Amino acid sequence: MKREDRIIPVRENCVYTSCYCEENVWKLCEFVRMERTAQLEQMSVVFISNENRMVPLWKQKSGRDKQPVIWDYHVILMQVGHQSDSLVYDLDSELSFPCSLKLYAAQALRSDRNIKPEYHRKLRVVPADSFLLNFASDRSHMKNSDGSWRMPPPHYPPIHTAECQMNLDDFISMDPAVGWGTVFSLDHFLQRYIGHSSLSPSASVAAAASP
Repeated sequence: MKREDRIIPVRENCVYTSCYCEENVWKLCEFVRMERTAQLEQMSVVFISNENRMVPLWKQKSGRDKQPVIWDYHVILMQVGHQSDSLVYDLDSELSFPCSLKLYAAQALRSDRNIKPEYHRKLRVVPADSFLLNFASDRSHMKNSDGSWRMPPPHYPPIHTAECQMNLDDFISMDPAVGWGTVFSLDHFLQRYIGHSSLSPSASVAAAASP
């Protein structure tokens, strides 16, 4: 992708804080809104999690060898294409930035086949404008019981709305009755945004601790 065709800065110039993927994506959405580099209606924020908050993702920077990382949740930005393949923006991925959704699905998401049911992925797709308007986080989920940080927070103030200081759990939740957007199973997500769900099965995922 040529620099002049980019709707988001190159990876190295994006606002990024390790382990704060939801805020990293919020900042990407804010850039598109402020710079008007694309129609915000094309952009969706995708939360990946499940009821157990244990979801495997491959091709993550924090992964080891060819093993997946087991996240409690992960957040990516998706630009839905009308005449071409949709694009994924994942600042934690080893894949290109952006990456075609087809490639991201094949190499990072893979399939739920041969994966234990407790690791099956669900995806909450939230329109970017709704995410910008409604998301709030006081970052309390990143603090230990003694008040210390599990991971250093972003340098900018916490994101909040006039009505709310913290609603991250409503976005991570995969209960369709909670929060914003639409919740999909992995197969239904692939069918909706790629047109098929016939990805090659993933290697079996053993139990692992969340990083």
